[in-house]
Amino acid sequence: MKNFLCVFVLTLVAGLSAIVKAQERVKVPRIGVLFPGSPATFEFRTKAFQQGLGELGYLEGKTIEIEWRWAEEKVERLPELAAELVRRNVDVIVANGTPAIKAAKNATQSIPIVMAVVGDPVGLGLVASLARPGGNVTGLTILAPELSGKRLQLLNDAVPKLSRVSLMLNPNNPVVYRTELQETQDAAKLLGLQLQPIVEVTDLNSLREGFATLSRDRAQALFLLTDAIFYSMRGRILEYTAKSRMPVMYWQREFVDEGGLMSYGPFVNELFRRTATYVDKILKGTKPADLPVERPTKFELVVNLKTARALGLTIPQSILRRADELIQ
Repeated sequence: MKNFLCVFVLTLVAGLSAIVKAQERVKVPRIGVLFPGSPATFEFRTKAFQQGLGELGYLEGKTIEIEWRWAEEKVERLPELAAELVRRNVDVIVANGTPAIKAAKNATQSIPIVMAVVGDPVGLGLVASLARPGGNVTGLTILAPELSGKRLQLLNDAVPKLSRVSLMLNPNNPVVYRTELQETQDAAKLLGLQLQPIVEVTDLNSLREGFATLSRDRAQALFLLTDAIFYSMRGRILEYTAKSRMPVMYWQREFVDEGGLMSYGPFVNELFRRTATYVDKILKGTKPADLPVERPTKFELVVNLKTARALGLTIPQSILRRADELIQ
């Protein structure tokens, strides 16, 4: 009887030990996140992404692990940071902006990649089509070049006697040249506006030189074309425009929240929240090739009335009535 009990106890202990070890071997999903900027400049977007994960039942440090990688505005660091995530054997990579997505795609053809925000993923060769991405990349795009004309119209309505608008763009972004720039030029012709000078910016040095050019030319207003590099440098951009007392139309509300005049564009924080749904589906077994790329459907107009007053502008009622938010 004693022998039987000993055997029983030993068997029970061994079984419990096996269960514990099996539980310890349960793999916690690991998400790699690749951003071109710093945690401070992308705070709103990371919070939106984390909120989306939380709504789906994921809790960082418990049910998932997140490997955060930040290029700190140094695009040349992105390939190595992407390679680090691949070496860490993450289950999925979330990348924001064209340079980060390209770096991730060049680093791996097997690990799923979710595009948090990108311009024209088809034109950039990141996916085969929006409906059928193919390969290991899918996600969300802010592709809506038709918004450029609407932004320019709003800027024209807000600034009296506007005749000349300066453009700022990143020449390394082919989407800007192929779609958004053309749309802006077409809208300028219809509105009777001259687009000059056109300032090209690729880093902080060229940004400083660009604003020096605008100052010499006494630009009436500035129109920023969409690019992640401007989002990362928005603090410096807002500093320069405040000093020069220049009205600027942006595509992203964070610029306006932090002191810019006006923005019209997609709810980007909502796109980041929805990025979590792609991660969830991929972790549950869906292949990126089978997940269509999503385009924005909601857009917002935000006006900073405090900035307008500082610039001596009276925003027309037509714009005030349309605005989704007025910052006092």
